[in-house]
Parts: sequence; structure tokens; C-alpha cells
Amino acid sequence: MTDPNAIQPSALDQLPDRDPEETAEWQASLDAVAKAAGPHRAAYLMRRTLERAEGTGIALPKLLETDYVNTIPTSAEPAVPGDEAMESRITAWNRWNAAAMVSRGSKHGVGGHIATFASAAWLYETGFNHFFKGKEGDGSGDQLYIQGHASPGIYARAFLDGRLNEGHLDNFRQEAGGNGLPSYPHPRRLPWLWEFPTVSMGLGPLSAIYQARFNRYLTARGIKDVSNSHVWAFLGDGEMDEPESTAALALASREGLDNLTFVINCNLQRLDGPVRANFKIVQELEAQFRGAGWNVVKSLWGTAWDELFQLDTTGALVRRLREVPDAQVQTYQTRDAAYIRQDFFGKDPALVELAKLLSDDKILECFHLSRGGHEARKVFAAYKAALEFKGAPTVILAQTVKGFTLGEGFASKNANHQMKKLTVDEFKAMRDLLELPISDSQFVDGVVPYGHPGADSPEVRYLQEHRAALGGPAPARRVHPVAPLPAPADKVFASFDKGSGTQNVATTMAFVRLVKDLVRDKETGKRWVPIVPDEARTFGMESLFPSLGIYSPKGQTYEPVDRDQLMYYKEAKNGQILNEGITEAGSMADFIAASTAYSTHGEAMIPFYIFYSMFGWQRTADQMWQLGDQLGRGFLVGATAGRTTLTGEGLQHADGHSPVIAATNPAALTYDPAFAYEVAAIVKDGLRRMYGEAAPGEDPNVFYYLTVYNEPLPQPAKPQGLGIDEGIVKGLYRFSTAESAELSPTANAPRIQLLGSGTAIHWVIEAQKLLAEEWGVAADVWSATSWTELRRDALEADAALLRGEERVPYVRQALHGAEGPVLAVSDYMRQVPDQIAQWVEQDYSSLGADGFGLSDTREAARRHFGVDARSIVVAALAQLAKRGEVKATAVKEAREKYGL
Repeated sequence: MTDPNAIQPSALDQLPDRDPEETAEWQASLDAVAKAAGPHRAAYLMRRTLERAEGTGIALPKLLETDYVNTIPTSAEPAVPGDEAMESRITAWNRWNAAAMVSRGSKHGVGGHIATFASAAWLYETGFNHFFKGKEGDGSGDQLYIQGHASPGIYARAFLDGRLNEGHLDNFRQEAGGNGLPSYPHPRRLPWLWEFPTVSMGLGPLSAIYQARFNRYLTARGIKDVSNSHVWAFLGDGEMDEPESTAALALASREGLDNLTFVINCNLQRLDGPVRANFKIVQELEAQFRGAGWNVVKSLWGTAWDELFQLDTTGALVRRLREVPDAQVQTYQTRDAAYIRQDFFGKDPALVELAKLLSDDKILECFHLSRGGHEARKVFAAYKAALEFKGAPTVILAQTVKGFTLGEGFASKNANHQMKKLTVDEFKAMRDLLELPISDSQFVDGVVPYGHPGADSPEVRYLQEHRAALGGPAPARRVHPVAPLPAPADKVFASFDKGSGTQNVATTMAFVRLVKDLVRDKETGKRWVPIVPDEARTFGMESLFPSLGIYSPKGQTYEPVDRDQLMYYKEAKNGQILNEGITEAGSMADFIAASTAYSTHGEAMIPFYIFYSMFGWQRTADQMWQLGDQLGRGFLVGATAGRTTLTGEGLQHADGHSPVIAATNPAALTYDPAFAYEVAAIVKDGLRRMYGEAAPGEDPNVFYYLTVYNEPLPQPAKPQGLGIDEGIVKGLYRFSTAESAELSPTANAPRIQLLGSGTAIHWVIEAQKLLAEEWGVAADVWSATSWTELRRDALEADAALLRGEERVPYVRQALHGAEGPVLAVSDYMRQVPDQIAQWVEQDYSSLGADGFGLSDTREAARRHFGVDARSIVVAALAQLAKRGEVKATAVKEAREKYGL
């Protein structure tokens, strides 16, 4: 049996030792230190030796954890420029007004969070006073991802500097009246202030990484030099449990994103209790970030601890701090000095002796008040170190107390995330603690007053002068005046109108060909940002590799294996394609950064992100909602779409529901085009609306979702006639009648209207022919390019009617007077075409692919779901039989004839 305590072999055992005697001497020295001074001293020396090696560039594995102390010792802290007393007063006003805002709002039952900003106030204030660059200076300024639950503190600061008034604060979480403040950072609700939405939690850190990466991309491609922009992401230690929070850490370090800093507020609490009750979240995060290659700066203890560390000549204090679990640290925050002496110091004789040198007040100051995240000097030192570190991103782990300065009823209590208000007495105690000039008489009828030193007060002048020096207010969102992009030449789109003749072309390939033509445009070609999650070859995009290049900050440091091929794999420092590997979440974060560059950097970029439709909305719908929140623009393309088009792939790949999920997003314009000319028309109109001259009443802050298919079929020419282009964009047009299809129906033949979308229209066209030739039924075929847009137009018409305005929905206008019932078919679940049912004046029914997918041929899958041409024929006959327009026996005959 192996002895678990035996020295285990290491990688060094696989390498030759050129001087075993010297190695033995080093090992003997370590043994001697351990024997003479104890194992803790030996460990200390080893850590210091490894740190020395790392600092001198010797290639050694990095330590994943350091002691539970500050990375920057007090002696190495730089002086904080400016007036610390003044900044303390500013912070006190902001603490007060943040708490007052939420407490006053609680009377209306709207909720809010007090404790988060109370813990993080100095993390924000130090940045606002000294580091965060605004939008009015050179470049684009910094990008700030504010922790959602800290928003009251940001509003309080905007109130102090005059950007908000008391009316705004009194409408916190009450937006219906038009003068309110959203609960969390939200660009769509408060677009002049908030740049990035950071709730849902976890999306902020992921987006911040890809924003920093996209900044580098813009600079490398010569679009705009944004090398002076820095991305700051403020996060909670509990938030780091979200998988998205740490999903891209390796990307950030691999690409050396030293333009990025994470500031993690380690108040050791999440929503219901400790983040790591029995463990230490700071140490866990340090190991995780160090292991991923980040620079880690810990700011854990305030200056009150300096005396304790000086007295710790044996290392017992540091050892004890390392072993105490987080939940016990929280308990110390709420207990008296006697308890702390017994439970913390009483565990080690050396600590018992050390505690004898400390007064009760000193112990309480250290354990109740003194945290690295609550002192401007500690935070300033950490931020300065982050900006000066080159070659890797930095994470700052700042220890704080949740509910700090709010009183004993809040600080470190498990329930403080749900506590929405303070009593009047608690506010008065807070006022005294913060030394604010607010009198008792200002508390009228038990209502806590807002506090403001005056528009011309030293505090406000100081705040505004510092912000002016840093480039203006922050946070702030700016949409720079950007001229509409010139429209590409019509011939690029018109080339699809003639069809493909006898050549089989999938709509996926038609879209890729369209993009290939558009990126050649001299005016706008460079602004396209192709994004793909390691499936470019699946979608036929490999032809773009050599012409556009794949973005890599290192370029191509190797000789590609396919170098002799025409479509070789080419990486370049100025590459245009973002090929992200197998990460839909990362690709969506790319898309969000690119789609909002018109605001963030004043540069309109045109991203298109192409993906397996099954792994888009289903997997990353939360980010698509974030995209809408952030007012992003661009094209999402769900390729290999539909439930029955992927032969043999099975239910895991069979998308029958992405349009359903997309329909829930108000910013998403969802299209299911059937033909190449429809794809071209939709993209052309999308470019006009989002990047050109939007029509009156049109919101340019939308994004398009197109489903395209991998089924090669002949692409027809665009039908001639008025209103075809309008119908494509609005969602419905008549593709053919029985007569125009030259099916020669008999006079007075029963007639039906067949609506199809996407690949389903090919089954509908075949059914049109079968109905005429075998059953004497005339069928007209309609292409439904967007069931969702038809529904939204109808909903708007309904709303207009309630306002007393007469308006007929487009779908009713288009189908008005069409003879016979309507049968709608798609390769998605029936609720996709059923979106329009209530506005269709004819009898309406639908067919779709409901349920799970299966592995088989396309034909077998379509027969299984009852959406193939013969199934459509039977359903059409059944509709007509109900109306008495064909014999009821015809339905049975058709089922038997077609083997249904």
C-alpha cells in the first residue's frame, strides 16, 4: 500500500540532474530550517524564494495562493493625490443618499438594495475621483461595468454632481411616470447614464473580457485607436459562482488584456448567507485567477491591522487568518472583543500572548471596521498597481463588510441583502457616524431627508473638477453623431433576384456569398465583423479565411498545415474574422461588444454571428436579452436551422423552437427566409434600418435573427409584381398562384391558401402540384418570411384601435379576399405559424414539427412529423372537406394512397 505521506514523484524526476550533490545540499538546508525554526518558517522562506524567482523572470510554476494578507504592504503604498478628508465627505453624502433613496422607495413596495453599495462605496469613489476616464476627453474613455445591486450609490453620486435631482431619486424603481430610475444599470431605460446592463449576474464579467478584447481588435484593424481605454468590471464574490463569470478568464490572460481590471467586492456574502461558509472565497478566487494567468492584487486589511502584523513575529496570526472560514469572519464582525479573544486568539498560545498587547477597542477596530476595501489609500494602491501591470489582466480582491456604516442591524447579517430600509433612529446613528450636517428637524413625519451640501459647495466643486480632469462624468453613455453608413450597391443584392437556375444552393451558402460581396464594399466592407464559434467550415465560410484573416493578437506564429491549399487557415494581427472556438457564450459577448461600438467608441460596426441555430437562442438567450438591453445592432444567423434539415444528427441538433424564443425578445426581428433573394432583401433592409436612414417611427436599436438552411435546392427567381419587397420585409407575400405555377386548375376548382416559411416552402410547392394534378384542388403559395413580425404588426394595430385609430394589420390586408381556407406550414413547432391565427379572416390551421427531433433522412423525419408534401395534401383536403368543398372520402383516399 502506498504511503500517502511519502514524497511523490514530480516532473523534475523525469529530467536529468546534472549536479545531484548541489540538489541534496538545497534539500538539506530546507530540512535544517524546518527542524530548527519550524515548518512555518520553512514554508515562509520557500514562498519568498519562489516570489523572488518569479520577479526575476526565472521560469517556475506560479504560486496559486499567497497568505491571507494584502499584496501591497503599507510601506509600499503610494500617497493618494488630492484631499482625502474631502473625498471622505463626498463618500459620506453618497452613502447617505443611497440608503435614503432605497428606504423612501420601500414605502411604495418597490424594493431595492442598500448593503451592497455600503460595502463597495470606496471601491467606486476612489475610481471616480482618480482613475475612471470619461467620454468627453480624448478617445472613448473607460468602460465601466457597475455591479447591479450597487446602483443606488451611482445614482447618489449623480445626484451630488447635479445630473439627477430629488424627483429622480424619489422615483427609484418607479419608471412609469417617465421620470424614474431603473433598479439596475440599463441602457434602454436610462440611455444617457448606463452603458452596460449587468444583471443577470455573470454576464458582466464575461462581457467585460470580450469588450476589452474587442477594443484591441478595433485598434489592431485600424478602425480606431482605443488603446487608452480601460475596462473596469465591478463584481460580487457571490457572482463569481456563475459559470459565465469565469468562462473566459483564460482568453483574457492568453491575449494579454492588460486593459482590463476586475474589482471583486469580497464582502463574503451572497444573497442568502456566506459565499463560502466553511472555506475562504478570496483564496479560492486567487487560485482560480492565478491559475488562469491573471495578475492578482489582494486588498484585505486596513491600516489598523498594521500593528497586529508587526507583532506577529512567529507567523501565528497569518496562519490563523488563513484557516478561519469566512462564516466565522462574519461572526467576528457581530461579536464583542471577549468572544474574539477567545475564539480567534485563543486557538494558539502565540496569539494569546499577542492579544494581551491589544486593547478591546483595538480588537474591535480591526475585526469590525478595518478592511482593505474601506480605505481610499488601500484601494488607490491596488488600482494604481493594476494600471501599471503589463502583459496580463488584473483582478483586485477587496475585502469589505456588507452593510458597512449602516449600523449593527445590517453589517454582516445574512439577511441584509433583503433588508430595504433603516429606521429613523438608525439613520440618525448613521448620520452621526458619517458626521453629516443633517438636523433632527429635517426628518419630517418620519421621512428620511436627502442630503446635499449645495451646488456650489466645496464637495461638489471638488467632485466636478476631478471628473473634468478625467474627461467628464462617469458612468455615462454617449451616442456620438455618426453619419449613416452609405448603402452598398444595389447590384450586390439584385444578383440574387435571378435565382440559381438548375444549381442547388442552400440559403446558408447564399448568405455567406452575400457577405463575401458586402465585405468587398470600399465604404463599409471593413466594418463587417464576422463571428463564428468554430463551425466556419460547416457553414462554408472557409473561403473567407485567406481573404479576411482570423483575428489573433499574435498573428500567425506557425506554418499552417493547409498552407498549399487555396482556402488555407490564416490568422493575422489585423484579421477581420472572430473565430472563437467552441463557445457560443463568448461569441455572443463578441457580438454585443461589436454591435454597440457605435455608442461605446463612436464607430458603427456590422457584426454577423453565425451559429448552429439549435445552440444559439436555446443556449445564450440571456445574452440575447442583454444585447437588446444594450441597444445592440447586427445580424444573428441561425444556420442549419429547422427540426428536419440535419440528416442523421438527431434531436440534440434539431431546432424546432428558436423562433419561439426569439419572439419573446422585443429587440429581435426574426425572419425565416425561404429563398436567396429573400435573404438579400432582408439584409439590405436591415442595413438601411440599423446603419442607414431609418424611416420615421423605426427604432434602429434592433437586431435581426435570420434562420438559414443547409439543404441545397434550386433557388427560384424573385417573382415579378408590386409589393414583393415590402412583403418580404413585412413578413408575407404571395409567391405563386395555381395559375402562375401553370397547374391549370379546372374552373370552379376548390381553392386553398398554403403559407410556408423557410425550407418548408419547398414541401408546400410540391403539395401545390399534387393537389392540382391528383385532387383537382387549386392552391396558392405564400412565403411567410416572418411570422413574428406579422404578429407584432397586428398587435400594434390592436393597440391603435384601442386608441381610436383605424388600422388594419398587414397580414389581414395581404390575405384579404383570398379564396378558401389557410394552411400554414413551417419546420418549427406549430406555435410559430400560429402566432398570426387570430388575425386571419379565413379558416386557419397549421402544421409543424412539434416534439423532439430524431436521427434519420430528411424525408423520413418530415413524414414522422407530418409536414412533408403528402402530409400537407392530406391536411389541405381535410380543411376543404370540413367546408364541404371536397368529398369527405377524399381525405381517407389520400391517406391510404400516400401511406399515412
